[in-house]
Amino acid sequence: MRASFDRQLDSLRGRLVWMAASAASAIRWANLCLFSADLTVAGQVLDAADELTQARRSVEYRTFELLATQQPVASDLRLAWAGVQVVGDLDRMGVLAAHIAKTMVRRHPTPVVASPLVDVVRAMAAIAERLAWDLARLLELNDPRLSAAIVRADDEMDGLMRRLFQVVLTDWSFGVAAAIDAVQTGRFYERFADHTVSAARHVEFLITGQRPG
Repeated sequence: MRASFDRQLDSLRGRLVWMAASAASAIRWANLCLFSADLTVAGQVLDAADELTQARRSVEYRTFELLATQQPVASDLRLAWAGVQVVGDLDRMGVLAAHIAKTMVRRHPTPVVASPLVDVVRAMAAIAERLAWDLARLLELNDPRLSAAIVRADDEMDGLMRRLFQVVLTDWSFGVAAAIDAVQTGRFYERFADHTVSAARHVEFLITGQRPG
């Protein structure tokens, strides 16, 4: 009985790694479609986001079923609790990538990002993708140092969001609609990073048994 339970817990760990890699692919495709206005790639983002939502529901169901039918010890409970929290964050990351793609589709063929903000938003896009892949590696390698790197990158994202606001509020000639889309897109990236940090902290708790400070 215990061997079967352990196999199912290992399957849960593997599912988390797969979901993190899927979230990384979703944001990579979202970045590509945002700057290339590629509608086909936008469709890939939406499909990936849907798959993440389905995976979250599956993981939640299996986890609660395990807890109800088995006799978990403390480390099992920690994995189950952290896993449910992480899949929620990963699902939201997919949703945010989809929001970026949908913004591009809605404004197509007009670019979402006006020229003064291209460098800032490209930097935000690169950080979001790096964060997602770092989270996947954290889940795979169980190395708490990766969690610290994720938090540092999130600080970079916050700084870029402040730069975005500064441009929009001080030297903007592209109209209100373009300003709203720019700020909203930046916010999608910022929230993507926030969910990555949240997931990383849950994984750190899973690894160490201690809540991050």
